[in-house]
Amino acid sequence: MKRIFFLSMAMLLCAAGLSIAAVRLWPPETPKDDAGTVLTVLTDGELRETTMADYLIGVVAAEMPASFEPEALKAQAVAARTYILDRAAHPVEAHRDAAVCADPGCCCAHVTDDEMRENWGRDYRKNLRRIRTAVRETDGQVLTYEGAPIRAVFHSSSGGQTEASAALWGAVPYLVSVSSPETAETVPGFETTVTVSAQDAQKALEVELSDDPAQWLGETVRDGADRVETIMIGGKTLSGAEARSLFSLRSTNFTAEVVDGNLVFHVIGSGHGVGMSQYGANVMAQQGSGYQEILAHYYPGTALEQDDANSPQNK
Repeated sequence: MKRIFFLSMAMLLCAAGLSIAAVRLWPPETPKDDAGTVLTVLTDGELRETTMADYLIGVVAAEMPASFEPEALKAQAVAARTYILDRAAHPVEAHRDAAVCADPGCCCAHVTDDEMRENWGRDYRKNLRRIRTAVRETDGQVLTYEGAPIRAVFHSSSGGQTEASAALWGAVPYLVSVSSPETAETVPGFETTVTVSAQDAQKALEVELSDDPAQWLGETVRDGADRVETIMIGGKTLSGAEARSLFSLRSTNFTAEVVDGNLVFHVIGSGHGVGMSQYGANVMAQQGSGYQEILAHYYPGTALEQDDANSPQNK
């Protein structure tokens, strides 16, 4: 596999003021494993230099339960590694001098070793071993499309189908809607209910609701993944994403009704729904799928690249 090459801080200082993200190269001149891939990350408002090997452990620990199947954890490690490299190649205005930040609303979540110890308690050593194994056994592996790292987004759970990126951010060839096997039996909190009072709904929508509650809800249009594309509430048409944000819904896979003068939303799954479903990956692993198969399913048309010289089995 060809790996990203990150210029050192000393070389950056000689790069005529270029930002750290502006000088990343793909393909690299020199293949590197995770330990040799240097990242500048933004955490707690400060820039710091680390390696992919160290940072990725904190990302996988934050993004996926350590109790998940080993093959699901490996899939998460590859997806997160790929996401970080893609993010580094396409810097965001919020932190142009950092490859990624620890804000899941911007990049991906990350926990420190101290936070892992606090979160896991007596299971710290066991859980850390599982995460480290997933990272080590996929060392340097990256998903690519047309030779470059993909935008390997992921989410918690879907409702039978993942969402296509076209519904949210524009069409991407490998971020299409695919089946996902998780159910209420395999996902805690798979189905949730959100009740919104008429007063709160009016405030959120900035409209005056009719005196007749039967008039509050209009047509709901669903997309190919059975998620809400648009919904009319109080005479105002919202996208599914807008409704999700306004009413703090866990996903856009919801139905709505009026009960006792309140808006009631019944929601399935959690997250934006695009890319790999983490709980779906765990179910696939339980059913015998390897991480390569999981990744190929959720990111169709991509390639999993690995430098044979640095692959775990050759170390």
